[in-house]
Amino acid sequence: MRGQDDRQAYDRGTSLFSPDGRLYQVEYAREAVKRGGASVGVRAVDGVVLAAERRIRSSLLEPRSIEKLHKIDDHNGVASAGHVADARQLVEEARQTAQVEQLRYEEPITPEQLTVEVSEHIQEYTQAGHTRPFGAALLVGGYVDGKPQLFETDPSGTPYEWQATAIGGSSDEMETTLEAEYDPEMGIDAAYSLAVSVLTDEEDPDPENVAVAIIDEDGYRTLEQDEIESVL
Repeated sequence: MRGQDDRQAYDRGTSLFSPDGRLYQVEYAREAVKRGGASVGVRAVDGVVLAAERRIRSSLLEPRSIEKLHKIDDHNGVASAGHVADARQLVEEARQTAQVEQLRYEEPITPEQLTVEVSEHIQEYTQAGHTRPFGAALLVGGYVDGKPQLFETDPSGTPYEWQATAIGGSSDEMETTLEAEYDPEMGIDAAYSLAVSVLTDEEDPDPENVAVAIIDEDGYRTLEQDEIESVL
């Protein structure tokens, strides 16, 4: 009984390590990400593709109101998974960070700098007693100085750089497919087709259930439904 009470004490403490070195609240936040709709990022030689699954729970819901892809500035974009409200807070933090960098140095922030800054913000919420971790993960894609980059940050505040990856529901299965089919020399069109095919494993998927953004030398842009339908 004593052991169970100790476990509950560490379970409730946002910033307390358990005797085996675990932060339970961070692990729970990661589970919240896995329960969300999936997002996929693929880096090509000439840009980055971000694709996200829209879970439409009612025929009365407008699909465009489900925000999973976010423009940070003309050179960077974000795809989210997990709690939408938590992700929105992180997106606002990312936008402010990008604006400060632009005003201070008169140049766009790189995807790596952006991810590190947002990750530091996330990490602060894992060590303060009056807060809880963010129940969201982000894929940060960008194209700055002719260089495409793709990063991930999770509820622990740890940044990772990827060639291609997935977050959210069924991400493990999607990563297995990405590992088998990804080509480091692929162009943006091939990366786009790969991201969409990995995200939609149905025989006849609905294009309204998918959102896609491309970041390349022309900047950040989202694709229209008919463009997505042509690939599906």
